[in-house]
Amino acid sequence: MKKILGILGLLIFICVMTALMSDRFLTQYNIENLLRRSALFGILSIGAAFVIITAGIDLSIGSMVCLVGCLLPWMLVDQGFSVPVTLAIVAALSIGIGILHGTLITKLKLQPFVVTLCGLLFYRGLTRGIVQDQTQGFKGDYQSLRWLSQGQISLPGTDFGIPMPCVILLVIAVLAILLLNFTVYGRYMLALGRNETATRLSGINTDRITVLAYVICAGLSGLGGMLFVLDVGSAQPVDFGNFYELYAIAGAVLGGCSLRGGEGTIIGVVIGAAVMQVLKNTITLVDWIPTNIEYAVIGAVILGGVVADEAVKRYAAKRAAAGRAT
Repeated sequence: MKKILGILGLLIFICVMTALMSDRFLTQYNIENLLRRSALFGILSIGAAFVIITAGIDLSIGSMVCLVGCLLPWMLVDQGFSVPVTLAIVAALSIGIGILHGTLITKLKLQPFVVTLCGLLFYRGLTRGIVQDQTQGFKGDYQSLRWLSQGQISLPGTDFGIPMPCVILLVIAVLAILLLNFTVYGRYMLALGRNETATRLSGINTDRITVLAYVICAGLSGLGGMLFVLDVGSAQPVDFGNFYELYAIAGAVLGGCSLRGGEGTIIGVVIGAAVMQVLKNTITLVDWIPTNIEYAVIGAVILGGVVADEAVKRYAAKRAAAGRAT
């Protein structure tokens, strides 16, 4: 709870400071756009959080976004597939990639970093090969499908609308909270992240839990890729989704997920993803902040999260040792 309040306070502080430095921050257009982007990256961060909680990592999230984001309009527009068939294919593809990652990590004992780094390269290269480096778009069609990302629910008596990705994020967050905190699978994931050997010796099938975490991450990455391309309308395979894995991981770490595994809350992750997007928005809106330092901010956030996590661990260990001594 302390971590959630801390990151919530940081979010409020950044919002207040940005509002004081830029009169464009509190405009209706900017707030709606900020909510939409925060929700989209929040979906990716929740997926990354499940993997990080099991002491893993997934570096292929951005390339998964590229793969699904380019194949979706390619299958609909160029290949003439129906919407249900296309959605079924991208869903099966995302889940299949998650199973592949989990199987390689659990059965062949490969490092998650290596497996997903190869995925980062392979999925983008595969996408570029399939679509021949051509930009993929909906060409003005499929407006009903694009409503999933571009639509909004109007608030009564105002011109303000809640973007649909926020509704989708809310549903996913509730399901994730229920899975992580109120089911045995969530408990097993937390236990796996804290001590894999002890969890396995307790009779828990750790391989199955690891695969489940990577399936959730890949599934949400695929969903994120679909919503991103439905939002912007087109995708260039060379750079679509570039570095999105860093935003997802940074949001999860900033939201309280320990890279050591075994810790993390979904609410914290959602707030952490929002902080990353508000920071990005601040860099864009405030004139005296150079826009080319965006990735430096991301790096600083991840490093700060890791350093803070290490400091908290050491402080807790010292307190525990002092308690035993007395």
